[in-house]
Amino acid sequence: HSYPSFVTIRSTMTSTAPTTQDAPNNAILLDDINKNMTVDEIGVPIIDMSQPDKSKLILQIANACSTWGFFQLTSHGIPDKLLQSFQTQMKVFFDLPIYIKKKLKRNECNARGFFDDELTKRRRDWKEALDCGVPGSRDWSCADDDDVNACLDGLNQFPSVEDAPYFRSVVVEYFEACAELSDRIAILMAQGLGVDTENSASSDDDLLQNLRKQHTSYLRMNYYPPCPLGKEDEKKEEDNPPPLGISPHRDAGFLTVLLQDDDCHSLQVEDRNSHGNENETKWVTVKPVPGALTINTGDMAMIWSNGKYQAPLHRVLTDASKKRYSAPFFYNPGYSAQISPLPHLTSDKKDVGQHMSCVYHPGYSAPDFSIASPYF
Repeated sequence: HSYPSFVTIRSTMTSTAPTTQDAPNNAILLDDINKNMTVDEIGVPIIDMSQPDKSKLILQIANACSTWGFFQLTSHGIPDKLLQSFQTQMKVFFDLPIYIKKKLKRNECNARGFFDDELTKRRRDWKEALDCGVPGSRDWSCADDDDVNACLDGLNQFPSVEDAPYFRSVVVEYFEACAELSDRIAILMAQGLGVDTENSASSDDDLLQNLRKQHTSYLRMNYYPPCPLGKEDEKKEEDNPPPLGISPHRDAGFLTVLLQDDDCHSLQVEDRNSHGNENETKWVTVKPVPGALTINTGDMAMIWSNGKYQAPLHRVLTDASKKRYSAPFFYNPGYSAQISPLPHLTSDKKDVGQHMSCVYHPGYSAPDFSIASPYF
């Protein structure tokens, strides 16, 4: 791609999981966080956002972000009816004739729209997708092609009302619901790092304010058609590997809210807790809980937490017989936002990573982060 690199890194960092000293005042101890929380069969946490003990919720999220970098969130507040309507509209769009979808194809002047030729790590992804993002005007009532909506990422492109009558309205409603949920999650992540989010005089929540008021988030709708070289062919010779839905990558923004496909389980995350051959990556499948949303942390959260939160490596497999639909919402800072570690996390160099700072820009590569990319 010709898009600019999204981040300028001035140093590297190490990783340190949260400790009880990092927790907010009156928070519970780490050895108590598993109460009222479940995990799936591989250990990825499943967290109930409606639980009454907020201190436990905060520490559960902080622990999930520092270990797997993934968790599934139940009782998240987005109505099931909206989730179902959005899933229906995704299928409506991808069922349209290819010539209609290609009228919306993104190009070198517009990063938003339809595409079926994405490359991740120089390998073509086995999928179709449609990207839409925050309008430049931040007003969805303006026409998508109005000049006031122009921004660094371009202009949104939606199918016509004749081709998909309810598509745009449902997508916009779901987009805004994801933005609101992302703000709630970001606050809990911040509180898990000891940030006083109730103190308006504190500069520690500057990034939260930037995300809330100036976020440059986008929603990607993915369709993965059945692939003849699917899971059963994973052991093919190394010089002729099977295609992947998306190759291994990390997400570039702050956090991602993913709506998975309940019928096709192809999302895999690196098991950082595995003690096997250090030269081999152990991949584990994140099987979606019905009604839940899958959350993962991105590079910007990793920088802000000074390495306490992890941006996990993940990929998507192809399937020989099943279609798969998914929709990641990438919660990203404002253009050119300055991202630095929280000051109170850089005072003790023995316990936290090296000082670092970056300027956020949308893009598809990240120096000093291996295989970083805003894909799902």
